[in-house]
Amino acid sequence: MPAITLVGAQWGDEGKGKATDLVGNRVDYVVRYQGGNNAGHTVVIGDQKYALHLLPSGILSPDVVPVIANGVVIDPAVLFEELRGLQERGVSTERLLISANAHLIMPYHRALDKVSERFLGKGRIGTTGRGIGPTYADKISRAGVRVQDMFDAKILRKKLELALNDKNQILTKVYNRRGLELEQILDEYLGYAEQLRPYVADTSLILNKALDEGKTVYLEGSQGTLLDIDHGTYPFVTSSSPTAGGACAGSGIGPTRITKVVGILKAYTTRVGSGPFPTELLDESGEWLRRQGHEYGVTTGRNRRCGWFDAPIARYATRVNGITDFFLTKLDVLSGLDRIPVCVAYDVDGVRHDEIPMTQTDFHHATPIYEYFDGWNEDITHVRAFEELPKNAQAYVRALEEMSGAPISAIGVGPGRDQTLELRSLV
Repeated sequence: MPAITLVGAQWGDEGKGKATDLVGNRVDYVVRYQGGNNAGHTVVIGDQKYALHLLPSGILSPDVVPVIANGVVIDPAVLFEELRGLQERGVSTERLLISANAHLIMPYHRALDKVSERFLGKGRIGTTGRGIGPTYADKISRAGVRVQDMFDAKILRKKLELALNDKNQILTKVYNRRGLELEQILDEYLGYAEQLRPYVADTSLILNKALDEGKTVYLEGSQGTLLDIDHGTYPFVTSSSPTAGGACAGSGIGPTRITKVVGILKAYTTRVGSGPFPTELLDESGEWLRRQGHEYGVTTGRNRRCGWFDAPIARYATRVNGITDFFLTKLDVLSGLDRIPVCVAYDVDGVRHDEIPMTQTDFHHATPIYEYFDGWNEDITHVRAFEELPKNAQAYVRALEEMSGAPISAIGVGPGRDQTLELRSLV
């Protein structure tokens, strides 16, 4: 049976939580495979709105096993706060599984993230300051602390001693900040250990056995393709791989087991943080999109930068991820526009580029080349079939589909669980 990967096809914030929630009653496992609490999903069920940061969206579906896999970095305090918040609202969290190999965000990671970003000044990347980047850096340099380390006090102490010998030197001598106390951190994380123990498992083994038994596994990334550490707008990217390839390394599932890759596209484009954004609107049109789409970060609350749909980015996401199906979200936000611009290519110093330019320099200087589509005034939030959409809305969707290089299999016409048109099954 299939392993299905869900990826953001722009700069994140495309509505991946809505897509995962849509298929929640048709899959057995929903797996978060990368990132940390620097991202979030919003899921609306009836009149209830849930903002999830670390937990997979599948935790809201009672028959799904939600999994935080090895590719995720975990801040235990944030995790327990999120679990408590759901429990207080009557959501069961007892099915959650957490990989023993997932890395932990430590207090020195948060401290270094905040102070280093501040010292970059105008060159800042736009991180959330939650310690994600420094945690992944320690993971790659083989100096990280994993979930399983909390269950052995001697190993945890030794790892903290080695880490603080280095981190405190940087904090005190480079940034003139106060060093951190080993015993305080040790006590805090040993305290988390017993709370975490019931959830911890060999998640790679469990997921592969589930596939062998004919069960369906849904792999859910955070952020988006253009924030991938390898394939994004480097260095203005996240510190992990939210693309489909990252799903394999981040979950312990082999690539031959993935049968479908669903890309999430917003009907326009947004991004948070610094970096190039060719279609960004710095005028009233951008502010209108922000208001209409409620474009404020789930995790940070920051205003999202807004712009028109960018077809070269969609094509790039299709190519990099091997996308088989698109889920187009927030089509309803565009209601009321007389005409809708779509970026079909870029102009870079007088040269047309139909694909994303190879170099960061050219991408920074790319100017969008637009085609214009007739808009619609009808409220489409109550539409439940593609044929019921206004003709101009149908034409807009079909044009995006052709430009993006993969079929649009579902369309979001509102934030609610029932406000989705499913043209083809995503499972």
